[in-house]
Amino acid sequence: MPHIAYEVVRPDQARSCAVFASPHSGRNYSFSFLRSTVLDGHSIRSSEDAFVDLLFNSAPHFGAPFLMAGAPRAFLDLNRSRDELDPALIEGVRRQAHNPRVASGLGVIPRVVANGRSIYQGKLTLDEARARIATYWVPYHDMLQSLLNDARADHGQAILVDCHSMPHEAMDGVARMGLKRPEVVLGDRFGAAASSDVVDQIEAAFVKAGFTVTRNTPFAGAYITQAYGRPARGQHAVQVELDRSMYMNESLVRPNGDFEDVQKALRGVVAEIARIRPESLALAAE
Repeated sequence: MPHIAYEVVRPDQARSCAVFASPHSGRNYSFSFLRSTVLDGHSIRSSEDAFVDLLFNSAPHFGAPFLMAGAPRAFLDLNRSRDELDPALIEGVRRQAHNPRVASGLGVIPRVVANGRSIYQGKLTLDEARARIATYWVPYHDMLQSLLNDARADHGQAILVDCHSMPHEAMDGVARMGLKRPEVVLGDRFGAAASSDVVDQIEAAFVKAGFTVTRNTPFAGAYITQAYGRPARGQHAVQVELDRSMYMNESLVRPNGDFEDVQKALRGVVAEIARIRPESLALAAE
């Protein structure tokens, strides 16, 4: 089992209403988990948002907490509902209404990694699935909501920046249309998860740093954005997807020669987002 459910780094002083989180960059692949999978130690990492935690680790310096997953995505997907159990993988789970994520093997306990490669030879018990959820999913989400509650209590608003990465090929369709390939995709559930002013300011921060940005296509935000985005209550959630090829060799799962430059640019982005103030959000709503 992975050693920890999460790690949270808090700022010396909570100066920002932003909360940064990385639910898919966990890389604690325990021996027992690796022994249970049919994949090797390299292939099992293909669904991981590798190094995203390092790219956004400046958040506490600018007054915002940073929550990072401990368990890897192939072991447990924190960006899924705890109820998204896959009957094709977990014994004793009844088939329910069609869920495309579960049907494709990407439930809360994933059945496959990238490119549809199976993780296991057979099935898992329902007790095993419940144990993973209780040990890793519940503590992470309890801490995430606690950090958002603290931000709202201190500043009147909370902005969740949910940090992810995407394969370079994810934007091939855009490139085929002759458009400039986006390097960053912001997801706000088409306006349901965050106020337009919040998303405008986050987009402006990325554009200022030189990134090409688009919204909601092909990633509008999954469970976390949907569950935590409550703009009417002063709790906003925006998913950030970064093109992995900017900073890593995707096939080797290693940082490339541009990693430090991208990390530096993102430090500027994080600083800008951390400066978003509740007063500006209130004025935009009037």
